[in-house]
Order: sequence, then C-alpha cells, then structure tokens
Amino acid sequence: MRSAPQQQLSDTELAAWQGFLRAHHGMVAALDAELIEAHRLPLSSYEVLLQLASGPAGGMRMSDIADRVLLSRSGLTRLVDRLEREGLVERRSCPSDLRGQLALITDRGRELFGEARATHLDGVRREFVGRLNGRELEQLAALWERFEGPDCPSC
Repeated sequence: MRSAPQQQLSDTELAAWQGFLRAHHGMVAALDAELIEAHRLPLSSYEVLLQLASGPAGGMRMSDIADRVLLSRSGLTRLVDRLEREGLVERRSCPSDLRGQLALITDRGRELFGEARATHLDGVRREFVGRLNGRELEQLAALWERFEGPDCPSC
C-alpha cells in the first residue's frame, strides 16, 4: 500500500533536486556553447555523431539513436534532416526492416566529430570531472547506478 505523498520537499530534498537541475543546465549550456563556437556543432548534433561513430559500421537505426540520445523520434528526424543537409550523415533503408531507416555518419561527419571530440572532452573535464576528486567521482558513479535499470521505475 502506498503512503500518502508529502505536499512539499524538505529543505535538503529541495536543495539536492534544485542543485542537480542547476548543475545539469549550466554544464549542458556551457558544453553546447563551446561546441557551437568552436565547431558550429550543437551538443545534440555531437551526441548523434558520437552514437553513429561508435555504432557498427558507422550507422544505426533511427529508433535506436533516438533512445540513446533521449530525443523523441520526430525530434531526431528533424535533427538528422539537418545533419544530412550539412553532409554529416546519410540515410539508407534498413535491410532487415524495410520500414526502418539507418543513419550513417559520412566521412565529413567523422572528421567534424573527431575535431569536436577533443573540445567536448576538455569541456566535460573542466565543467564536471575537474570539480570532483577521485573518491567523489567513484561515489557519484555508484549513486547514478540507482537511477538506471529495473530498480528505477522512471528510467
């Protein structure tokens, strides 16, 4: 039986939640701005290129990419349309499912991703990793595991 929900968060609960939201927003905004300035590549586009560069044969099903980059299928379609117009990605029919489409990273996309990767990793180290010591990183990594998989009903 479920207990009645509390109306408000405690000061500690609220501080933890708001701190997470502020930190996430600030880091994502900083990383996005840096990639745009240095490479004219938004963070969302970088994430798609990362998935494709890491995928088998440089390509993945559109639905799988959407799940990994946490975009809706329609949002991913619009993003891949833009990447395709820029010559960074191409689409092909999926041989195993003719209704599905594969997105593949092009040579130009792979080159831009390679250039942007160093910028992004430096930013992640500066904005996130560098603010924590080794023990704190281990603790945080262990804590995040609670928010993944079958034990996390909202994941």
